[in-house]
Amino acid sequence: MVLKWHKTILSMIQQRQDKKIALVVDTSTNEAPTILINNIVKLFEQLKPDTILVQADFKIRSISQVKSDTIKYYTHGKSSYTLALEWAAEEQVDTLFYITDVTGFFSEEMENVDFELFWLVPGTFLPRVPFGKAIKVA
Repeated sequence: MVLKWHKTILSMIQQRQDKKIALVVDTSTNEAPTILINNIVKLFEQLKPDTILVQADFKIRSISQVKSDTIKYYTHGKSSYTLALEWAAEEQVDTLFYITDVTGFFSEEMENVDFELFWLVPGTFLPRVPFGKAIKVA
């Protein structure tokens, strides 16, 4: 069974084959739906193997080629999106996908980003995001 979000992300990746894409995984909690997140990461791994995988919570933990079995989660629950978003701007990423429940912090100065940003939100609740577009993945 192909889920709606699966099709959405699939076509989003396909439409951006010639773009510089990064995928950030919020690793601040081990309560995260790891199987779902791994499936999303696998999709990027298969369709666009040059995707950059960033693991981040209140700091950037690692930056590597996309690989689904390399994600390490933490238990502190603290998450800040600022560093990962600033990294994406410095790296001139065209499109950033961020897997998170959107309960982390943003820098007050950050009012927008100059790249395409999609928040991939696991779960039933879709929070408001300050910029970019939120997509429910559940």
